[in-house]
Order: sequence, then C-alpha cells, then structure tokens
Amino acid sequence: MPGYVTGQVRSADGTTVGYRQVGHGPGLIFLHGGMLAAQHLMELAGALSAEFTVHVPDRRGRGLSGPHGDDFGVVREVEDLQALVAATGATRVFGLSSGALVALRAALVTPAIDRLALYEPPLSLDGSVPLEWVPRYDREIATGRIGSALVTAMKGLGAEPVFGRVPRFVLVPLMAIGSRLQRDLPEDDVPIAELIPTQHYDVRIITEVADTVEEYATLPARVLLLGGTRSPAYFDGALKRLAAVLPQARSITLPGVGHSAPDDDPLVVARPLRDFFGSPAGAW
Repeated sequence: MPGYVTGQVRSADGTTVGYRQVGHGPGLIFLHGGMLAAQHLMELAGALSAEFTVHVPDRRGRGLSGPHGDDFGVVREVEDLQALVAATGATRVFGLSSGALVALRAALVTPAIDRLALYEPPLSLDGSVPLEWVPRYDREIATGRIGSALVTAMKGLGAEPVFGRVPRFVLVPLMAIGSRLQRDLPEDDVPIAELIPTQHYDVRIITEVADTVEEYATLPARVLLLGGTRSPAYFDGALKRLAAVLPQARSITLPGVGHSAPDDDPLVVARPLRDFFGSPAGAW
C-alpha cells in the first residue's frame, strides 16, 4: 500500500470527513463502496499517484470519519463530497458502487465536478437491484451475528460469484472466524467486523436514488461508465441506461473482472481512469 498523509474536512452538518492523500498533480477524489473503507482503494490510488493527487475519504461511519448521524441519507454524503471538493480543489471524482451513486448525485448539484468516473453504480431500475435479503441482514446485525450478516448481504447482492457457489453453512463459520481474527491492521485501516454493519446505510442510499435515472439528462459533467464482464446483470443494465441518458458519457467494459475490480484488480481499472482524468480539457 502506498505511503500517504491524512487530512480532514468538516461537512455541512458538522461531521468530520477524514481522508488519505497520495501523489502529486491534479486532484482526484475516490469514493469507496459498501462494506469498504478508504483502505480498499489505496492500491488504485497508488497506481495513479505519479500523475494525480488522490484523496480517498473514509465515507461517514467509518475509520477517520464521524458517524452516519440520525438524519443520514444521500444528501448528507453529497454534502461530505462537496466539502472535500471545496477543501481540496479536486474537480474529478471516481466512485465505486454506492460511492458511485453518491458521486452521481453530487455532480448534479456541484458545478465544480467536471469529470466523473462511475464503476457499477447499483442504480435500481424498477426493482432491478435485489434487496429482499435486507430484513434478514438487519436481524443478524441486531443480534450480533456479523458473519451471517456478511454472507446474507453478499449472497443477496450476488456481486461476488464465490458467495453464490459455496453453501451458506460453509461460508458463515468461515466469515465469523475471519472477522474475529483480524488483528494487527495498519494504523488507519478499519476491521471488516466494523464495516459489515455499514451496509444498512448503503442500502438506504440505493433505495433513495432508485428510479432517478432520468434526472441525469442534464448532468453537465463528462462521465466515464465502467463495468466488468463478471458482474451481475443489473449493474450492466444500469450502466446502459445511464449511457442512454447522460449527455456526455462514454462506456468501457473491462473483460475478466467483477464488481470488486477497483480493489482486486486495481491496475486494470487504473488504465481507463488515467486516460479519462488525464485527457486535455475538451477532448473526448
């Protein structure tokens, strides 16, 4: 993992948003997805650090940042991103999964964001994103069954093929043991046992922005839409619908990778991001 410095900004509601910073050059902001934290995008940030200054926040409720808050919703996270844009001067944003939804909503109301790269936003179209698993997940979180909750969420979303192939009775004890045994993490890293409960809030974002695709028809930013060939079909459906609506969009499908590619295969994702964020103003 590349070396970094840390910083923090204050969001509109007073919540602290902490971030890691690496590299030199024009500013980028990376937003991670659900059950993740800044640590999961640092290899990707490092791959771009020779050309860009990359700011990777812990989204609220995690690590260096403050709590979700009683009135949490997508507006709060949009305000967090706006505070980061204002403080860092970065005008280019990359978002993964639910982080991509936040970035997309922020770009509608933040003229400073002029380039936006989105990796598989779970934008629900007529119920296309599966959420039937959420009540069971919430019950498991409430009773402290963290490993079970992780398996429920991963099987429900279908984003990782291995969770679909392996029986639940095998996965649950493995996940429970793994979440308990995580020790000696780097200083700012967040343990998986603390990240699993945050999926509740990302589901709230998915629900809030469902069926809003037509609202992006006036988005002024240039947008790069990214997806992998190994991801569930509902991600591809959302990307295609966005490509048809957004006035300035380009789509790239990355072969052989899935929803976790920005963490698992960062060099594959870094190549199109470098080209997109580094292209001259006005080039397309």
